[in-house]
Amino acid sequence: MNLNKAFLIGNLTRDPELKTLPSGTSVASFGVATNRVWKNQQGERQEEVQFHNVVVFGKQAETTSQYLTKGSLVFVEGRIQTRSWEGQGGQKNYRTEIVAERVQFGPRGAGGSGGFGKGDVSAGQEGGFVNKANFKPVSQPEAIPEIDINEEVRPEDLPF
Repeated sequence: MNLNKAFLIGNLTRDPELKTLPSGTSVASFGVATNRVWKNQQGERQEEVQFHNVVVFGKQAETTSQYLTKGSLVFVEGRIQTRSWEGQGGQKNYRTEIVAERVQFGPRGAGGSGGFGKGDVSAGQEGGFVNKANFKPVSQPEAIPEIDINEEVRPEDLPF
């Protein structure tokens, strides 16, 4: 059995670009930056940033283009795909991207009141929408436990 699944949580590096295919299907493309932070053997903080190309089709493409902007936090679930084409001078070009099956918007920025995104809407794989009005507000947010990223993880401590 094979599996090609990608999950990303990161920030848009550019506004989504919406186009329409000859078939009439909408397609949006945007970039997402993710980072990884760790300490090296000398105890110095290290950070690595990766940039990912994302493509989304259909109603999700339209919704993504409408509600997301550069800097927006986003969760993307999809598959990894590499395309190739012949460029100018016969040179072969390659592009690896995430073809999104699901795009979920992160919370609003500091100016907003929280929620699922700029328009308080999230698009799912089936093209359905989740509206913030359907959820009860929580009076007191639960405390998030502090995690020591420097603590060594032992295999015997894992619950699975």
